[in-house]
Amino acid sequence: MPPISETLRRLDEQGLAEAVTLLAASERQFRKVVDQNGLPPLRLVDNSLESLLRIVTEQLISLQAAAVIWHRLHRLLHPFEPAEIRATSIEALKGAGLSTAKARCFVTLAEWHLDGRLDLRALAAADDETARKRLLALPGIGPWTADIYLLTALGRADIFPSGDRALQLAAQHLFGLPETPSAAELTALAAAWNPWRAVAARLLWSHYRGLRGLPQAVE
Repeated sequence: MPPISETLRRLDEQGLAEAVTLLAASERQFRKVVDQNGLPPLRLVDNSLESLLRIVTEQLISLQAAAVIWHRLHRLLHPFEPAEIRATSIEALKGAGLSTAKARCFVTLAEWHLDGRLDLRALAAADDETARKRLLALPGIGPWTADIYLLTALGRADIFPSGDRALQLAAQHLFGLPETPSAAELTALAAAWNPWRAVAARLLWSHYRGLRGLPQAVE
């Protein structure tokens, strides 16, 4: 598989389509996913505090539950001004459905955004490894959140959130694995999809939705 261009900073529709073609040519199981479900959507979000907080909301809970909580948070916090988030009480955030840990994370991230310790513009300019380290240094941000942010908000083409349960289950079914792979095992499996692992992740999510009888994601 040819190396990714050094100038590709944010995956776009053309890059997605080209990468799907390359992955489907090298891995027949991905070809089946495309034949069954079509091209997966790009689904990028803004590089913003709001996007990061939404991903924090989605940590360790179902997408359905996260959607309900986020709707409440949107009513409470929109337009997600850092100063207003910092001034919001932990109890008010918990009342919208956040755990205590996530509520504290919201307030701290807003504070760090205000004082410059969370610099989203600098994050976008950093390489993958540096950007991931900076995200992991933030309070309440673990590997899954960091990877999802890099993949969706920064549009990085070779990020693979191997700790994502849906990806693990999709990979087990698609590749006929005897057991659900661990994060480390899925990371090893995904090495073959470099430098388009973020696109492989989108194909696996598409497969997972098909397995669960869910409609395919849209932009």
